[in-house]
Amino acid sequence: MPIAKTGWLDHARRYPVLTIALLVTVLPTLYAMATQSWTQESGVHGPLVLATAVWLVWRNWDEIIAEARPGNMALAVPVLLLGCILYTFGRAFNFLIIEVGALLLALLAVAYAFVGHKVLMKLWFPIVYLLFLVPLPGWLMDSITQPLKILVSDIVTTLLSALGYPIAQVGVTLYIAQYQLLVEDACAGLNSLISLTAVGLFYIYLMHNASWRYSLLLLMFLLPIAIAANVVRVVILVLLTYYAGNEVAQGYLHDFAGIVTFVSALLLIFLLDKILSPIRRHLTREDTEKSLDTAA
Repeated sequence: MPIAKTGWLDHARRYPVLTIALLVTVLPTLYAMATQSWTQESGVHGPLVLATAVWLVWRNWDEIIAEARPGNMALAVPVLLLGCILYTFGRAFNFLIIEVGALLLALLAVAYAFVGHKVLMKLWFPIVYLLFLVPLPGWLMDSITQPLKILVSDIVTTLLSALGYPIAQVGVTLYIAQYQLLVEDACAGLNSLISLTAVGLFYIYLMHNASWRYSLLLLMFLLPIAIAANVVRVVILVLLTYYAGNEVAQGYLHDFAGIVTFVSALLLIFLLDKILSPIRRHLTREDTEKSLDTAA
């Protein structure tokens, strides 16, 4: 029976085995993410992504109910079995990336079986958005952020040198007066690049879904904004070290730097969106006119 013709509780009672299986798999994985990846700076976006993705589905629930049609079981069952096998492997060997990815695959197969591909295509953004729940391995994060940390080091050194500060650079290590600062640690905010991208995508989709060109334009600024926020972070740390000593700077680093960097990046996104509002209105108007012409 299509999910469109039943409520949540009725549907759970009608398929008790499926309901129990979902609880047995989803709850342990949520606990694993809450105690592992969500406690790290690169994964702090997890609870927010999960909550907002559920909200995106919930706000379209009436439309989902109206258009739900059962999918092809010959396709859904093999995908579900594959997801279950991968989930078991990831769970058994504590590979959280495999566990979470397999769970999402299995949930997608279940959703397809009950609502069909047309509904899933309309829910493409929440589905893609949920991929941010999959934790990336440390080596991959390092390979992504290492060149950015070198770039931030170069920018900070050039900027402070131009202002007359006695600063030198060797790789990602900055020397100012008698102190040295490892940007590898000071620039840990770049590990929140994934979090910033997730939040930025949600903001762009929610506020500017009408114009895909403007959404793409704003998306292109996410990386420069992350770099700019981390340049500010490292400059503050270097100046704190220079004027107040290493102990004060390290206290700032551990207590406030991550929050300051992330909030600064979000504020830069909002500010940029405000500055680009004339372009947004122009592109939205053009996209709307094209849609009307196509419909005509």
